[in-house]
Amino acid sequence: MKITMTNTVNSDQIRIGLVSISDRASTGIYEDQGIPALEKWLSSALTSPFTCITRLIADEQVVITSTLIELVDVEQCALVLTTGGTGPSRRDVTPEATLAASTREMPGFGEQMRQISLKFVPTAILSRQIGALREIDNHAALIINLPGQPKAIAETLEGLKDADGKVITSGIFAAVPYCIDLIGGPYIETNDSVVKAFRPKSAIKLKN
Repeated sequence: MKITMTNTVNSDQIRIGLVSISDRASTGIYEDQGIPALEKWLSSALTSPFTCITRLIADEQVVITSTLIELVDVEQCALVLTTGGTGPSRRDVTPEATLAASTREMPGFGEQMRQISLKFVPTAILSRQIGALREIDNHAALIINLPGQPKAIAETLEGLKDADGKVITSGIFAAVPYCIDLIGGPYIETNDSVVKAFRPKSAIKLKN
């Protein structure tokens, strides 16, 4: 397992776990593309400080589940994004592993990701991506399974826009900051030109 830390850690910044799940990438047969794609997207989308803790692991259900638990319980991540292992093949066990590590499912995330991907390919209905929460005594985290391809990762996170930049279909990350608020995590602000975080007016913090 590889650990990558970015930025300086403090209590106000969000800790984000990034997990790339691939038998071949984890054994060095080819270079992992999932974690670099996630790091690049987060760097463009977040204006709040953040720290990334990364893991590159094989498609093994027990390993995936234990990795998610470690990232939440030990590393204190408030958000964990996985990529890979969400299709129908027998080695695709990320959703099952995620549910095993979770206390509650958040089905809207998977539903919206499939709706976005269906704009491009009819095989989006084969995706089994989910969102879920893991809640322990003094901490909680949102876990989201993302697609395996870098292009699809960006599309599902930020949504679809027309030629003028107007949002046609909202990406799932628009709902993430408020979800993190509700489970007691750090306040996250985003670059509106990439993805505009939605919060009720009563939940928006005024800038100094």
